[in-house]
Amino acid sequence: MTVQFGAVTIEWLGLGTVRLEGETGVVIYVDPGPEEYGILDGYRPRDGDLVLVSHGHHYDPDSIRRVAHEEAIVAVHNSIDVRELDHTDESPETLPFVVERVGADESFVLGPLDLFTTPAYNDPAGSHTDERGAPYHPEGDGCGFAVTVDGVSAFWPGDTDALAYHENLDIDLFVPPIGGTFTMDRHEAAELAAAIAPDLVLPIRYDTFEEIAADEAAFVVDVARRGVPVVLDDQPDSVPERPGRP
Repeated sequence: MTVQFGAVTIEWLGLGTVRLEGETGVVIYVDPGPEEYGILDGYRPRDGDLVLVSHGHHYDPDSIRRVAHEEAIVAVHNSIDVRELDHTDESPETLPFVVERVGADESFVLGPLDLFTTPAYNDPAGSHTDERGAPYHPEGDGCGFAVTVDGVSAFWPGDTDALAYHENLDIDLFVPPIGGTFTMDRHEAAELAAAIAPDLVLPIRYDTFEEIAADEAAFVVDVARRGVPVVLDDQPDSVPERPGRP
């Protein structure tokens, strides 16, 4: 289903892939793919004005082509290097779109949209590390994205732990991962949601495969008890109206 929030329609397509559409018609995709999970099988709207790619694992040229129209802008994190990827050897600069490289702490404008990026990584001293003790997402290898669409600021933190940096953000819509293992889990995401206090939380990146299985219903209860509006993408249309910002 889709979730209507103010002037923006949000659809979680699976894993970290989100589609945002403003009432003026602008369409944004965040982290389409990778193809290996079949998230976009049969999906070929090619209506995306802007495609945001947070790190190498989510950089997939075929997925980008499924969602982007001919004049789209594709913004990719500047760490993406196809020489380090197993799933593609097609660099972003060879794509038939306008491609912009972005860092992990920038503010910029693309067309009519205001955006900023945030750091996204796993703390090497934390729990989201592999059997060698190395973080799944080292610092510098990715970013989060915030984009303002028709007056609604939406924030996807990327594949990351909950970071102190995040707590001071002023955003309307928070779209956190809750699957754990490679990112913050539902408990950490709920604590972060309470710290940010957005107007709505929509969790994603869970249940695609065993390592990121999560109890999304428990997450909803946890966040709601903290006084933060929250919705799941598979719930009936029951999203609260977006309150005005002071």
